[in-house]
Amino acid sequence: MPKDTEADTATLQQAAAGWLSAFDGAVGRQDPDAAAGLFMVDGHWRDVLAFTWHVETVSGTEIARAFAQRMKNTGASNFRLASGRTLPRRVTRAGTEAIEAIFSFETKVGKGSGVLRLVADEDAGGELRAWTLLTALDEISGHEERLSMARAGGDAFDREFGGDNWQDLRNHARAYADREPDVLVVGGGQAGLAVAARLTHMGIDTLIVDAFERIGDNWRKRYHSLTLHNEVFVNHMPYMPFPPTWPVYIPKDMLANWFEAYVEALELNYWTATRLVAGSYDDATGIWEAQLRRGDGTQRIVRPKHIIFATGVSAIPKIPELPGLQDFGGTMMHSGAYTDGKDWAGKKAMVVGTGNSGHDVAHDLSASGADVTMVQRASAHIVGLAEAQKPYALYFEGPPIEDCDLLAASFPFPVLRRGYQLLTQHAKQADKALLDGLAARGFRLNDGVDDCGFQMSYLQRGGGYYFNVGCSELIIDGAIDLLHWHDIGTFTTDGVQLKDGGTQPADLVVLATGFKNMQDTARIYLGDSVADRIGPVWGFDEGGELRNMWRRTPQPGLWFISGSLAQCRIYSRYLALQIKACEEGLISPLKD
Repeated sequence: MPKDTEADTATLQQAAAGWLSAFDGAVGRQDPDAAAGLFMVDGHWRDVLAFTWHVETVSGTEIARAFAQRMKNTGASNFRLASGRTLPRRVTRAGTEAIEAIFSFETKVGKGSGVLRLVADEDAGGELRAWTLLTALDEISGHEERLSMARAGGDAFDREFGGDNWQDLRNHARAYADREPDVLVVGGGQAGLAVAARLTHMGIDTLIVDAFERIGDNWRKRYHSLTLHNEVFVNHMPYMPFPPTWPVYIPKDMLANWFEAYVEALELNYWTATRLVAGSYDDATGIWEAQLRRGDGTQRIVRPKHIIFATGVSAIPKIPELPGLQDFGGTMMHSGAYTDGKDWAGKKAMVVGTGNSGHDVAHDLSASGADVTMVQRASAHIVGLAEAQKPYALYFEGPPIEDCDLLAASFPFPVLRRGYQLLTQHAKQADKALLDGLAARGFRLNDGVDDCGFQMSYLQRGGGYYFNVGCSELIIDGAIDLLHWHDIGTFTTDGVQLKDGGTQPADLVVLATGFKNMQDTARIYLGDSVADRIGPVWGFDEGGELRNMWRRTPQPGLWFISGSLAQCRIYSRYLALQIKACEEGLISPLKD
């Protein structure tokens, strides 16, 4: 789409400002019908904490009813184009041309921002109406993040001769010898670090615990050749973006080392080599009792008001029941435990599973000189690395990352799904030669969940796809053999017995068979009653939002955060705002 001229921009500003003025008037009068009348009949409104303290999407005829319920106590006002942010512009989103504008507003508790997309309603003579609207709370008045001019002054330890200096205070803060944390974050990867950083700089005392011995080991100890599969421009952490010198695809060890620097630079309280053993919640006091085991074997009980599981979508390996697997006499491991293939040169390796991990492990083993067979249990979605970057295209359109993050959060589920479907259709054409080659080898392909490619497979299942960085060509060329699960009879001491009477020997079996739901993580540490109460974590609910993710759950004081670096950067703010609101008595920890 051609770049808007100065005159075009002025026209777009006028159009967006006019709609916002009308919306502001309807909200001010508490007139839900008038507000809903500004939307397309198939329009969508996504609210992130601003009107409801929830993360919710309503569509179509439900919008009027939602406004009727939500307008009364919000005190929302002063909807206007946001100063200093990306100007209104023409865009195409999910195949629909729209005017896209970033705006600001206030509520009785704080300040917010949002995204408006206007389209011409042909049924109303071309009148511009809202196709999508995002309203999101940015900050709670009086409890803003301690940034820029609001940062700590440093005078508490500045030139205090004979007293504690900054290092003394940090050592004391980390020890928790005489106080309890307000929040316990379980897991110190990007999710745990992002939300802990947000909470810390909102004045919430937060402790991170992680089972690994060194900060960053959750990346550092993964397989040797791992790099991130999406580009650096999308992957920054809150407050502390990656250096502009970094490679486009970040190596795992570089990211791991950055996590160490991040913890120090942002003054996060972090206990390494520390495991959560068990936890219980006291309904009367609203306090958790969390049993921790430190690396030296000592036990410590902490009593936070909130526990956040940041253990990742890929935390607990899923080991399927495979006939005869217990009889296999070679080495068997889950892909989560795989490091590199240097010890398997000249040996026969079998990789069960054809998602990202399965392909990467097979690729690494093959490059190390192993004779590799991939076992395909179910069809998989394959996409070229270049096409896999297309869902992040808005990060390359010019707006700063803060604006891009707001735009990314603004897509309601129906629009997101349609956009992914269009991208998947395009990728199939771009990758046609690759996909045809795989199909000719007998590799079973799919278009992802709901024909949405890898994105919806990730958001619904946490896997089932591969970004091709060369393994597909090895399969096509026969350098990596392919075997289908339905052709296997049983595992044996030496490998597998095929149904046709043949055998497939193996010295190593790697199970790239995925991971359990985060509900299972909660079940292990918090018990069945808590796990059953919260229900599944991840995957979409009926309203098109990820279940129990970065929002209040049915269990008071229990939260979850996971996902990509971008997801953690975006939604850590909203999770932290909810906990801050709980601490200030603005909302209950229980979803209501």
